[in-house]
Amino acid sequence: MINRIMKGSVIALFLVFILSFLALAENQPEPRLISVTGEAEVKVVPDEVVLTLGVETWDKDLNVAKNQNDERVKKVLVVAKKHKIQSKDTQTDCISIEPRYEDQWQHRNFAGYFVSKRIALTLRDISKFEGLLSNSLEAGANYVYGIRFRTTELRKYKDQARVLAVRAAKEKAIGLARELGQKIGKPYKIQEERVEWWSWYGMNQNVTKPGIVGDFLGNEGSIALGQINVTAKITVSFELE
Repeated sequence: MINRIMKGSVIALFLVFILSFLALAENQPEPRLISVTGEAEVKVVPDEVVLTLGVETWDKDLNVAKNQNDERVKKVLVVAKKHKIQSKDTQTDCISIEPRYEDQWQHRNFAGYFVSKRIALTLRDISKFEGLLSNSLEAGANYVYGIRFRTTELRKYKDQARVLAVRAAKEKAIGLARELGQKIGKPYKIQEERVEWWSWYGMNQNVTKPGIVGDFLGNEGSIALGQINVTAKITVSFELE
């Protein structure tokens, strides 16, 4: 009986404490804040590129379509080795086999079996990119799904962008507060917004037509790599003094 009474007293005291805390929290005035968002961008010369290619073959005989696809993929992988791409930087995925018909609604006039494979190649010597792309298309790749330039030092440049974004947010807050005759105090809350950092060129282009390789690479057969943007977006809430 005594133990029950003691337990009941402890629970009662705990409930009183919780209710008192909630009442105190409700009576606390809301902080006077100014919330701003700072953005910054750091331009970086890429030092690697991910080239995503597709190989598609078709024939009314499934085995023929599959064998043709396997042979083309093997040739593309040989090209990758010639450009010093290691096996860990080569990935074959998204394999599909699909029967297609000229009339999709009633499934008449069988066109054949379409076999597709997607190959992702990570090239760490940017100077070889143009040759890799051209040679891969000549070897049998007939789709370019994407070309993504990126940097291996993302963490360093991301940190730089964050610092600049915080500075931009603080400068903005100071300027806005000054116009209102106020001054900013300590930061109350800091939140980073998610932003994309890489350069992505989604092409999804069929390159099976004669002469398309030269047209694809440009009139002079050159691609300007330029720079990629590493960005940061920070939202900061400052107390107003």
